[in-house]
Amino acid sequence: MTIETILLAVALLLVASIIASTASHRLGIPALVFFLAIGMLAGSDGLGGIAFDNAWQAQSVGVVALAYILFSGGMDTDWRRIRPVLSAGLLLANVGVAVSALLVAGFVVLVLDFTPIAGLLLGAIVSSTDAAAVFSVMRTRGVRLRGDLEPLIELESGSNDPIAVFLTIGLTGLLSNPGASLIGLVPAFVMQMAIGALGGYLFGVAMTWLINRLRLRQEGLYPVLTLALVLLTYSATAELGGNGFLAVYLAGIVIGNRDFVHKRSLMRFHDGIAWLMQIGMFLVLGLLVFPSRLVPVAGAGLLVSAFLIVVARPLSVFAALALTRLGARDKLMVAWSGLRGSVPIVLATYPLLEGVANADLIFHLVFFIVLTSVVIQGSSIGFVAKLLGVQDSRQAGYRYPLEFVPEISQGSQLSELAVPRGSSLDGRSIVEIGLPRGALVVLVRRGDESIVPNGGTILEADDRLVMLADGEALASIQLRLAGEEEAAAG
Repeated sequence: MTIETILLAVALLLVASIIASTASHRLGIPALVFFLAIGMLAGSDGLGGIAFDNAWQAQSVGVVALAYILFSGGMDTDWRRIRPVLSAGLLLANVGVAVSALLVAGFVVLVLDFTPIAGLLLGAIVSSTDAAAVFSVMRTRGVRLRGDLEPLIELESGSNDPIAVFLTIGLTGLLSNPGASLIGLVPAFVMQMAIGALGGYLFGVAMTWLINRLRLRQEGLYPVLTLALVLLTYSATAELGGNGFLAVYLAGIVIGNRDFVHKRSLMRFHDGIAWLMQIGMFLVLGLLVFPSRLVPVAGAGLLVSAFLIVVARPLSVFAALALTRLGARDKLMVAWSGLRGSVPIVLATYPLLEGVANADLIFHLVFFIVLTSVVIQGSSIGFVAKLLGVQDSRQAGYRYPLEFVPEISQGSQLSELAVPRGSSLDGRSIVEIGLPRGALVVLVRRGDESIVPNGGTILEADDRLVMLADGEALASIQLRLAGEEEAAAG
């Protein structure tokens, strides 16, 4: 096969994936389903006839892709939103994963006659959730959750991959080396997490310092620099015995919540890289799957998937959040938001590479479980939110392009704020309301109308102000509006 033929196939698959992703907005199904489906159709069992069965190559693509996806997810994580739910999120990411893995293990041992270690391996592989899948569905469906539910789900989904990776690798090692001890995984886990957390924080601080100190004459070199730093963070941490995935996620959080040059353009660049990585990873994983082998495991896959969705996931959420103040409805919403995504499929390649008994069965079971989870939970997440009464009644804000207006400072960002009824802003012009330094009203949304304002524009109650502001100015405006809203309600 010539290089031109390979490039043609890659280009067609990428274009087809992007076009197909538009259907996800209409159907409310995450785009990853379409990416996987296109990969399967292009594979040896499909219309494309592309022969691909190299698990090592698929795993390598998956590892690199996950590093960039987690880093981008960390950059988009607002520390102020997740700080109030930090303890609950970490409990979900660790206790929840462990309980879910144990429950799934017990089920497959009893029903599918798995050995206990093989059952734990399957449980560990399918225990992590996918934030990208959850929030892509919520955005396309216009679903907003009340209180701290969204940041809690976001934190859990972004931070539960490391423990799932550790358990999968450790249990795979136990199956390939029966003489090893399960208890021996505990100190190794503590060591990996500690080094991963420390490495992520230090690399995040170092990234910010280096980007701000280097005076690169060519702006196009900054994206190249961050690409290299992400790989450096993952590989250096892993070489030191830490968890590389935890390191890149924490590094993303650290740098994303600090000011650095070209911040908005770099965040937009890494968002595009994350999408490219997702598409490429899902296409490769789809090529690796043989649809003909999914049919024999369909019955078992449905059983395990139903148990995971209806029993294991809810029980693990209730166990992990037992000491929190969240009500039963909130916990049920968190449980239903636990969509499985790319990570379980990538993890399922580890047993394949080690030649573990029934590794092919485990891989195709995992693939089937992910598909059913995404389709069933993804398509119904809006309905479940309404049924449980946990939706936020406020109108979801429009996500404006980063290049919409020039930045005021390195930390400036676009946010949308509502003018509450009874506010001192109602009936006053923009020049009269006393905006703090570093804040600018760039658009006023009034019903279906969008107004490009000037200093004399008169504001009205229920207007939605698109503000360009740095963190300090934005916090000041939010406190002011929240106080006026409480006063009006009182």
